[in-house]
Amino acid sequence: MRIHFTGIAGAGMSAAALMMRDAGHEVSGSDEDVFPPMSTYVEGLGFPFHRSFDAANLPDGLDMLVLGASAKLGGDANPEVLEARRRGVRITTFPELVGEATSSRQNTVVAGSFGKSTCTALLAHVLKEAGRDAGWMIGAISPSLPATGHWGAAPEVVLEGDEYIVGPADKRSKFVLYHPRDVLLTSLVHDHVNVFPTFEDYEAPFRQLLRLIPADGLLVARDHPAIRAIAGEAGSRIVWYDTEPCAGWWSEGVVFGETTRFTLIGPGGRRIAMATSLLGEHNIENIVGVSAYLLERSLVSEAQLVDAVASFGGIRRRLDRLTRTSVVPVVEGFGSSYEKARSAIDAMLLHYPERPLTVVFEPHTFSWRSREALSWYDTVFAGVAKVLIAPPPTHGAASHQQATYEEILARAAATGAAVQGVRSAQEAIGALSALTGAEAVLLLSSGPLLGLPDSLPPVFEELYAPRFAA
Repeated sequence: MRIHFTGIAGAGMSAAALMMRDAGHEVSGSDEDVFPPMSTYVEGLGFPFHRSFDAANLPDGLDMLVLGASAKLGGDANPEVLEARRRGVRITTFPELVGEATSSRQNTVVAGSFGKSTCTALLAHVLKEAGRDAGWMIGAISPSLPATGHWGAAPEVVLEGDEYIVGPADKRSKFVLYHPRDVLLTSLVHDHVNVFPTFEDYEAPFRQLLRLIPADGLLVARDHPAIRAIAGEAGSRIVWYDTEPCAGWWSEGVVFGETTRFTLIGPGGRRIAMATSLLGEHNIENIVGVSAYLLERSLVSEAQLVDAVASFGGIRRRLDRLTRTSVVPVVEGFGSSYEKARSAIDAMLLHYPERPLTVVFEPHTFSWRSREALSWYDTVFAGVAKVLIAPPPTHGAASHQQATYEEILARAAATGAAVQGVRSAQEAIGALSALTGAEAVLLLSSGPLLGLPDSLPPVFEELYAPRFAA
C-alpha cells in the first residue's frame, strides 16, 4: 500500500510510519511547526517528508491517509484531508492502523502514567541484543535503537500504549486498540485532565485495557494501591514488581552513581546483580518491571538481560545529559505531567545532591496550562533553587480552561520558590549565564522550550568550561 502520514513528526506517527515501511509499504508524510529532536529525526528517515500541508503532497495511487490528532494539524480542514476525501482514499489514525496491522502478533502493551517510553525502549533493546527480532513502536528516540518503529520477524511486538484519546471524534484510548496479549503497567496517577476530568475518568480506560488481556496472557504491574485497585479486571496471571520487597520482583541495595548498581530479587530466591547508567530511582523501578516481564516470559537469559540493561543508553529528553565538558551539567527531562516532572527533579537532586538545581520549565501540555491543574505548581518545584518559566503555547487553548502565563508564574512564586519568567531563548541564556558554576541545570518540557536544548549546551561548554573556577 501507499500510505501518507499527515502530522508525521508526532512521536507515535513517525514510529507507526517506520513499522509500515518495514512491513513493505510505501510511506510519505508531512508536518508543520515541528521542532527537534523529532523534526531532525524524521528528516533523516529516508522517505518523502514535506514541511507544509498541501494537497500536492499526496502521491498518486494513495491507498490510505493517516491523520494525527494534534489540534495544530487542522483536522477536517487540513488540505491533505480534503484531497484524500476527494479521491475517496481511506482516512484513519495511527492507533487504528497499528492495531489492525499487529492484530495477529503477540503484542505486549506497555502502559502507565509515566515510565512507558523508557520501558518500551528497554524491552525492545534487550530483545534486540538477545538476537530476537521483535517488532516495536516507541513514542521517543533511544540512542540504543536504530529507529522508533520496527516491524520485526519474531511473533512478539512491543507497543508503547498511550491512554490519551485517539482524536476529537474518537474518545477511545489509543492502547485499547492494540490487542494485548500481555501488559506491563508502570503507574497510575491522574493525568490529561482536559479529557479525563476526574481520576475515575482517567482510570476507566486502564480497566478496559486489563479486561482485554486473554486468559493465557500476563499482567506485570507495579505494586501500588491504585494499580491493585484495578488489577482484578485482568483475567490473566499477575506478576508484581516494586523497588521495595513485594510478592514478586524488587530491587535491593541500590548504590547510585555515574553507574548505579543494585540486586534484582525475584521469586524463589533469584538474585541478579544489575548495573545501569540511567539516572534516578524511577529508572530502577523501570528496569525491575522490564526484567520481571522478560524473565517471567523466558524471552531472554539472565546474562543477556544483565548485559543489555548495562548497555542501554536511555531515551532522548528523559534525563539526557546535553553537555559533556561544562562544569555545570545541563540535563534535559520530559515534563509532560506532574509525576514526570517531579521524577526528573528528584533524580537531579539525587545524583547532584551538592549542586543547587536550576530548572528551566515550559508548561507545554494541556494539563500544565489548565486552571484545573494549577495546584501542581504548589509542590512540583520543591527542593529547586531557581525556576525559569517560559510562556505556555496557545494551540488548542479553546479546548480547556487555559491559565494565563501570569497566573502560572504567580502560582509557582506563591510557594516561595525563586521564579523568573523568560520569554525568549536570549532572556533565558542571559539568566543562566549568571550562575556561579556550582549549579546543575534541568531543562523540563514536552515542547520546544525556546530551542534551548540545542542552543544552550554550546554556550555552557564555552562559558563553564573546565577552566571555570566556581
